[in-house]
Amino acid sequence: MLRSVKGKIGSLLLFILVFAVSRIPGMLSQEFANFSAAYALAFCAGVYFKGRMAWWLPLGAMVITDIGLNMYYWLYKGWNVWELPVLKYQLFNYAAFVVLIWLGRRFKPQSSFVGLLGGGLLGALLFYFITNTASWFFNPFQNPEYSKDLMGWLTALIKGTRGWPETWQFFRNTMLSGGLFTALFVGAMKLSAAAESPREKVAGSKSEEPENEDAPEEAKA
Repeated sequence: MLRSVKGKIGSLLLFILVFAVSRIPGMLSQEFANFSAAYALAFCAGVYFKGRMAWWLPLGAMVITDIGLNMYYWLYKGWNVWELPVLKYQLFNYAAFVVLIWLGRRFKPQSSFVGLLGGGLLGALLFYFITNTASWFFNPFQNPEYSKDLMGWLTALIKGTRGWPETWQFFRNTMLSGGLFTALFVGAMKLSAAAESPREKVAGSKSEEPENEDAPEEAKA
């Protein structure tokens, strides 16, 4: 049982490291914008971790890396990333990650590989929809293409703004990375569970059994 818990924590910490490295500016070209382990990290944390850890661990990793990225773009690129519209848009990013964690908690670690992969893809799709809608609604960089009508919303979802890859490419990268990293993490967890000894599995199942709250008749006398 202890080996299983250590393996789970070690796998997730490695996953967080991959996530952090993937966010380093210049690590990926613009063609791979939105290619990130973040979607799978949030979803799988909801699946495999109980209680508060499922929330604070992925969100904490994102807060730390976001602060680092904001400092980089502010100091070295001259972008005013501390303006209120930009921060509001970032809050919607966190709202989207909360949705992914919540979605992950609707699944169980024992769910099939295909089911968990489908959940990771659905989470990536929801993230794309929420964040691009927020980009259109708040329009933190005052993009003229994002008019407050149906056409402006569709432009944010499909085409995007000048100077950046079209948003359908973001959609492609979001779905590809969401599927890839979910498959890698779920596969690693399935292999880890399969490698447990029969004794560990029995001990784990016994520890998860609820205690009998009804006292024996002899004890009630």
